[in-house]
Amino acid sequence: MTTRRSGIRLAKRLDEVGFSGIVEIRNKVMAMREGGLEVHALHGGEPYFETPEEIKYAAIKALTENKTHYAPSSGLPPLRKALAAKLAAKNGIRATADEVIVTVGGTQGLYAAFQSALDPGDDALVFSPYWTPIGDLVTGAQARPLLVPTSTARRNGIRKTLEQFSTKHTRAIYYNTPQNPSGTVFTRQEAEEVAAFAIERDLIVIADEAYEDLVYDGEHVSIASLRGMAERTITCFTFSKTYAMTGWRAGYAVAKEPFMTALRKIVLYSTNGVATPVQYAMIQALSTPEPVIAARREEYRKRRDILVAALNDVGLECEPPAGAFYAFPNVEKINKNSRTAAQILLDKAHIATVPGSVFGAQGEGHLRFGYGISIKEIEACAEVLRRFLTKA
Repeated sequence: MTTRRSGIRLAKRLDEVGFSGIVEIRNKVMAMREGGLEVHALHGGEPYFETPEEIKYAAIKALTENKTHYAPSSGLPPLRKALAAKLAAKNGIRATADEVIVTVGGTQGLYAAFQSALDPGDDALVFSPYWTPIGDLVTGAQARPLLVPTSTARRNGIRKTLEQFSTKHTRAIYYNTPQNPSGTVFTRQEAEEVAAFAIERDLIVIADEAYEDLVYDGEHVSIASLRGMAERTITCFTFSKTYAMTGWRAGYAVAKEPFMTALRKIVLYSTNGVATPVQYAMIQALSTPEPVIAARREEYRKRRDILVAALNDVGLECEPPAGAFYAFPNVEKINKNSRTAAQILLDKAHIATVPGSVFGAQGEGHLRFGYGISIKEIEACAEVLRRFLTKA
């Protein structure tokens, strides 16, 4: 008797797509807290402050005025116009409102960018360690991520290293600055090296600028602002970090044609745009004075300096990150396997961190400590860490 195979199965393109290791840790922390345990949560990627009142009120106002109907799937015209003005003034990216699209967080922008740029069988160069979803976003486009060690590239030369890791199938470069998890900020010269390589090889650059306002040392350079790069770059932004709007799912992307048409299609047929009241809140957020943003950045700098000093004091070697809000120390003193090190800290000291290995092989031996929390919480965690490692 012939056994008939079932036709019920998942699409094969999802076979290699996994779930974020960070989500798994978040779930463990929630379970521990529900069990009555105090956990020092340094695993997250949330800002230290709440969404400002004026931004929340803008959404409430939109609701009370019945601005709850469909908006254009690419975004409200006043919002896209305001974003184009911001891009010109702050990022040096000249774009029309029609070259800007509003997305459901920065993640949808990145998803749409990879889907627009990559064909099955393509390769994408990814500076590593990298934000964990990027590998799956590339794989989900049926392409292959080629991990380029950031430290090696900065030491031996960006262009030389990209040449070493590139293949004949390379189609795109994922370029993230400031970087998550390391806090690395690429210099203008390094950005120009990436740009020169992309132009020479006729590659697309997918730029992730989620932490553009959190640069403590150096400057933030949008690679699309460099000569010859606007037409080959899809740049993705989010309101999550600058304005503490993580749960609002508010982001945007900027690109020239033919990419913008592709981005519009993907947004249209996935979410049909961003919730209308959220877009009014985004318009309000863009009016935030730069001194306010700068003051918040200085608050992060204080937290960075306290945490980094504490880590070094207990023998966990850590360079001060130049941007973002994560420290990425070497933790081989605890255990050479970063997953084991993270588990030890969580089980025995109730300190939640993220294993470096989830950010790519180049992150092994490290843990990500997020400092988007109160100074009091950082100091309490530092004391617990000191006592734990002294005993160990």
